[in-house]
Amino acid sequence: MPDLVEVPRRPVQPEPEGNAARDRRRRVVLAGASGLIGRALVNELERNGDEVWTLVRRPSSADREIPWDPASGRLDAAALEGMDAVINLSGENVGAGRWTRARRDAILQSRVDATRTLVVALRNLRNKPRVWVNASAVGYYGERGDEVLDERSVMGHGFLPEVCLAWETHAEGAARAGVRTVMLRLGVVLTPAGGALAKMLPVFRAGLGGRVGSGRQWMSWVALPDVVGAVRHVLDEPRCAGPINLVAPEPATNAEFTATLGRVLGRPAVLPVPALVLRAVLGEMAEETLLASTRAVPRALQAAGYEFRQPTLEAALRQALGRG
Repeated sequence: MPDLVEVPRRPVQPEPEGNAARDRRRRVVLAGASGLIGRALVNELERNGDEVWTLVRRPSSADREIPWDPASGRLDAAALEGMDAVINLSGENVGAGRWTRARRDAILQSRVDATRTLVVALRNLRNKPRVWVNASAVGYYGERGDEVLDERSVMGHGFLPEVCLAWETHAEGAARAGVRTVMLRLGVVLTPAGGALAKMLPVFRAGLGGRVGSGRQWMSWVALPDVVGAVRHVLDEPRCAGPINLVAPEPATNAEFTATLGRVLGRPAVLPVPALVLRAVLGEMAEETLLASTRAVPRALQAAGYEFRQPTLEAALRQALGRG
């Protein structure tokens, strides 16, 4: 790992309160800017006049880059002085392959290391940010059948719930330091640029798609424009604190989801993928991601006044795939 370079200190300005904070240019630090959500969020924030500083795991080579090494806990805390918000999306891809012991360790440790490094830096600041937004996932709830899950629902059982618990527990260090802290429990993000939908598209376009397993398992999904829209909302909304389900208001069963995707693409979706095959190929990953039933709803987000841009599945898929 190359040596990290120190980022020059910026002059600290007095922090405005309430609506005044919404009327000026926001200064945001973002970890995980190279990911699918991170790239979209940088574009959204900058398009709306905000100043975004990104954390990079190499010496900085451009303006507004802050070098860090979360695996060793290295981050110059002075680089965070005077920032309005910290957003942490950093973590290994859960769906990149079968969960070997090494993959499980990487998935967990990448999240813990990044969050812990940021919290330690935040504690040492003279001028702390107004808000900390940390990613999490609806995987927190685990397999729950038809149970409707809001932010008051208890944690589930399995590897993903344990990862989410560790992730959120470390993020709560920001709250203990006096910073309003939001944990976004993300559902399946709908975008053809990556994630679950991108993996499904070639199969469905070939007319070979269909339900997974029984198809009765619930999928908590969210359109990418609502992910970035909700992040902007929670940055300014003081009612947003603690865990928040970032999912669309109408979850769908896998059978409903796959049928809708086939209809949007104008292709049949009648070839099911047996659960036994998925378990044989992907093991525990299939059990907790593709076959688990998680029926989460965005109760806290809607109570805090967020209005979804893409609240219904078919409209969200048509918009994502340019089939409007």
